[in-house]
Amino acid sequence: MSTSQIITTVVVVLYAVLMVAIGIITSKQTKSVNDFVFAGNKIGPWMTAFGFGTAYFSAVVFIGYAGQFGWGYGISAAWIGIGNAIIGATLAWAVLGKRTRQMTKHLDAKTMPDFFEKRYGSHALKLASAVVVFLFMIPYTASVYNGLSRLFAMAFELKSDNAYQYVMIAMAVLSAIYVVLGGYSATAVNDFIQGIIMLVGIAAVVICVLNNQGGFSAAVDQLASVKDESIPQGSLSWAFGPDPINLFGVVILTSLGTWGLPQMVHKFYAIRDEKDIKRGLVISTVFCLIVSGGCYLLGGFTRLFNTTEAGTGLGSNVIQKLANGKLEFDAMVPAMLETALPPLLIGLVVVLVLSASLSTLSALVLTSSTTMAHDLIRPASKGKLNDKKEFTVMRVLILVFLLISVVIAMNKNAAITTLMSYSWGALSGSFLGPFLWGLYSKKTTKAAVWVSFAMGVLLTVGHMCIFTFFRESCAGIVSWAAGLPLNLASPINAGAVLMLLSLIVTPLVSAFTGKCDEKTVENAFSAYQK
Repeated sequence: MSTSQIITTVVVVLYAVLMVAIGIITSKQTKSVNDFVFAGNKIGPWMTAFGFGTAYFSAVVFIGYAGQFGWGYGISAAWIGIGNAIIGATLAWAVLGKRTRQMTKHLDAKTMPDFFEKRYGSHALKLASAVVVFLFMIPYTASVYNGLSRLFAMAFELKSDNAYQYVMIAMAVLSAIYVVLGGYSATAVNDFIQGIIMLVGIAAVVICVLNNQGGFSAAVDQLASVKDESIPQGSLSWAFGPDPINLFGVVILTSLGTWGLPQMVHKFYAIRDEKDIKRGLVISTVFCLIVSGGCYLLGGFTRLFNTTEAGTGLGSNVIQKLANGKLEFDAMVPAMLETALPPLLIGLVVVLVLSASLSTLSALVLTSSTTMAHDLIRPASKGKLNDKKEFTVMRVLILVFLLISVVIAMNKNAAITTLMSYSWGALSGSFLGPFLWGLYSKKTTKAAVWVSFAMGVLLTVGHMCIFTFFRESCAGIVSWAAGLPLNLASPINAGAVLMLLSLIVTPLVSAFTGKCDEKTVENAFSAYQK
């Protein structure tokens, strides 16, 4: 093993031991379903804000999105990070935080499907949303494993598919151990530690990468000299890049999407009290600005370290084309880091991305297992599943969920950005409108919620079939969609459109459909009168 690999191995092993130790310690405080899901509602603003940020960003952003959008948009990709901080954090906390905490506590709603049942008086909505959560969180989890495995392959020079698979299995086992043992308590403590690692790590990496190119100004000047016939000369150094319209689509998907994702909204359910919302807003905003802004700014310089077979880019690392004709975007950031960083920092980066990814994974598996156990299995048991048995079922489901995700991630040709885009598009495209309007408007109807659910799921699945599985046989549709000002052939832009449609369609359908039961609605909104 090289010096770099020895250092990285030591750092990763120490980190893994710390995570498992936290799981063991917090398991002593996790005695009930409420402890497992909410940590007894004892989590303060710092841990909640860091938990929000670490659940937000993972290997998907650091490896997949930073590579793809940095290559395509240059330094203007940093706008995605700014959008994440302002829309995805500041506005999310300001608009959703207090009302979510008040209404979910009043209704005793443990999950988002539980909220839909008690807010709209419909058990069917609860079941349908629970199925959507479980199914569409799987590709997101798979995308996280995909990104992690690529980084480990770079750090340890893993060439074989077997090594790639072993890395994913090891990550799944590590995340399973501490989530199964400590639940949300372990997740919250680990998220805080992981958040500190992410803040320090991303700052150090950005500084090293820019210094490698002679500083920020010199790096920007080099970007301006990149020759690519598909974009205007010098546009990679422009403030809004070569394609501001599609850049806006990425900002919407990655920022507004957090408003309708169960694992993100859950943070507001579990925060200690409403006073902590304001402090959490500020902490979360700063965290997201540093981490996300740093990731996308870093990605903006990938062309200085990578090149294609045709010569596009300035670097020495040749990026290949995949079978679908697209560049191997997921390999760009690892190749850049391997060139620019000293051995000690390679270890820090591995732990940085591992921290970001495990925190996201823990949020995903905890949300998914809780939803399945509480919203599907317990109601189906007709009273036979008490709290103690539900607690056990949640832990078993965590293992099942991780296993399925790892199997999907074994396909190395599944692009990280595609997996995440379909997941966020379906989840937030289904839930965003019904959840937001459910907190603010008494006029929101069950019919409107059903329409949003159907639209989010069916259009996502339809897009997946046409533009991914049957792309060649639907070449005419693909060509037409790709030629629009906002490229709707992209699952990223399609997901962003679904989120906006959910916000618009929900109140429109509500205006023309029957109202919910008046007592159910008044009970829900009485939460704000306390």
